[in-house]
Amino acid sequence: MNAVVAAVAIMLVLSLCRIHVVVALIVGAIAGGLISGLSLEATINAFNSGLGGGATVALSYAVLGAFAVAIGKSGLAHALADKALAMVGRQDDGKAAGGIRLLIIGLLIAIAMSSQNILPIHIAFIPLVVPPLLYVMAKLNMDRRLVACVLTFGLITPYMFLPVGFGGIYLNEILLANVESNGITTEGLNVMSAMALPALGMLVGLLVAVFISYRGDRSYNMDAIARTERVSVSYSGGTLVMALVAIAAAFVVQLWLDSMILGALTGFVLFNLSGVVKWKEADDLFTEGMKMLAMIGFIMIAASGFAEVMRETGEIQSLVQGSVAAIGDNKALAALLMLVVGLLITMGIGSSFSTIPIIAALYVPLALEMGFSPLAIVALVGTAGALGDAGSPASDSTLGPTSGLNVDGQHNHIWDTVVPTFLHYNLPLLGFGWVAAMVL
Repeated sequence: MNAVVAAVAIMLVLSLCRIHVVVALIVGAIAGGLISGLSLEATINAFNSGLGGGATVALSYAVLGAFAVAIGKSGLAHALADKALAMVGRQDDGKAAGGIRLLIIGLLIAIAMSSQNILPIHIAFIPLVVPPLLYVMAKLNMDRRLVACVLTFGLITPYMFLPVGFGGIYLNEILLANVESNGITTEGLNVMSAMALPALGMLVGLLVAVFISYRGDRSYNMDAIARTERVSVSYSGGTLVMALVAIAAAFVVQLWLDSMILGALTGFVLFNLSGVVKWKEADDLFTEGMKMLAMIGFIMIAASGFAEVMRETGEIQSLVQGSVAAIGDNKALAALLMLVVGLLITMGIGSSFSTIPIIAALYVPLALEMGFSPLAIVALVGTAGALGDAGSPASDSTLGPTSGLNVDGQHNHIWDTVVPTFLHYNLPLLGFGWVAAMVL
């Protein structure tokens, strides 16, 4: 068996068996290395050398976590939750409750999409915004699997389709750059046209989740939510304004210096200077924020080690070459297999951004040889990279929603986030990506 396929399969099976994702990644990486013929020492060395690749992301999330806790201290998120709770209190029929559900869904989609471009803090908003809303959602009997799908849609679709913020990095700096470096002139290519159909697949998955799969009620333990999230948070107009100022400052600094770490740190310092966060509380609050996103940081670090072992095995290339041998001259089968291989790689690595450089060098020459158009190749590589981001146990697009939805222990990462997002997004993305490759 191909070592990459085996490693990803082992990691996924262990995760589905409720083994912690970090343990699953380590065991999968070691198994994949040994199956490929690497010695145990070489496998461990490769894993260790890859750990540093996730350090910057982990530190960014730690500081963003502290910034998120500071915003929570200002009362901004609780003001939003209190407003929603007041609306729930005024409802008198099921139709009104349904309207409030859709309002919350729309709000979360808007915030999630904005976190990729307007205020590019990525998943750091989730532990800030979602926990105060859990009480409201429980009163409405909203299924948290639906919320996980909503958040994942907002985190992934913008970078797949809109070339601004994180999308500018994914589409222009990574996708088009790697396609061009492997032999295709990208001048004049409209990347939004290439990714429109795959993005439509994401929208279809969202609509299925909202109006079919999770439209029913699901009950949660209200006492558990009350113990963790319905704490008394005082806020005033001044603290809310200060929160908005700190968010704006963090946004400006992040764009100016191109550093999420310095942007979040600027916002945190402003909260200290304004008195929203008292100096004597600053140290404990910063530590609390780092703890909040620490697990995500450790998983991202472990995923970087896993990815390095997969590269070191050299079997990503053999996986593609083996697929090519089965293709012959069948373009339809070629497109499908390339997408499936991309899904496997991203499921293991957990990052679309890291997958593109790996697969572009293999896919572009193959697609050119088989007669795919440049636009179709961009769609093929871009979709193959994005496939697996939703539904990967090690992806921040699934770890983020879990970090907000599981603060009271009533939302399982694998079965309530990973499996629902895999089914609702990877399957339609696979279908729509294949159609895009065939018709463009």
